[in-house]
Amino acid sequence: MTRVLLEVIVSSLDDARAAAAGGADRFELCAALALGGLTPSLGTLAAIKAESSVPVMFMVRPREGGMAYTDGELTVMERDAELALGAGADGLVFGFLTPEGQVDVPRCRAFLARCHRAASGQPVQYVFHRAYDVTADPRTALEQLIDLGVTRVLTSGRAARAPDGLEEIRRTREQAAGRIEVLPGGGIRPENVAAVVSATGVDQVHLSLGSPVEDRSASANPQVRFGMAAPQSETEYRAVDRSRVRRVRVVLDALPIPPPV
Repeated sequence: MTRVLLEVIVSSLDDARAAAAGGADRFELCAALALGGLTPSLGTLAAIKAESSVPVMFMVRPREGGMAYTDGELTVMERDAELALGAGADGLVFGFLTPEGQVDVPRCRAFLARCHRAASGQPVQYVFHRAYDVTADPRTALEQLIDLGVTRVLTSGRAARAPDGLEEIRRTREQAAGRIEVLPGGGIRPENVAAVVSATGVDQVHLSLGSPVEDRSASANPQVRFGMAAPQSETEYRAVDRSRVRRVRVVLDALPIPPPV
């Protein structure tokens, strides 16, 4: 190992420019970092690839909350992955769990097979994200990911922050024994990154290194907010309720049609 690899989370072309200028070796590209990272736009990926040689790991995660996806969500994730590979993504970040918190091996295998076909022989890195940290049995989960041929696993050591999960990160690396890469992430900062590497023996780290940037364009009317209330826990997410749509449709259909203006 010549040096510790630095992976930086980016959400925009400006992020990628700043991260590359600062010395990032690899990007994880995602949107909505406040929700744990969701699938970003293909336009962002294309713009980054057009001017940077830094490898880009593309997040494939359609929504916040857990990782037990519907058939519809799986269809979209597979298509997002194909499009991302076609746009130059060097790797894909994903995670499928069962409702019981186990690695969903059949869905992982189907997703990877679809991606292999889309890659048409080009090398692709596959990253199982921090869904690993909420698996019911991490030892079994790691062996399953190795058997699936996953490149690396992103982990905070099953703690809220990687600096609090150092012992588990080290145990995971020892179990991996070079068969799968172990990438610590979550709560790593410039002031603690050296301690994380020293305590775990890893050769790569994953950080979000953003600072607040002010955009005052919406300040003329502070009563208006564009975000929705966040879910109360990681065990729930928002989805359209068909019955509520029907209720509004019934109300609207009962109203008189307004005269043309």
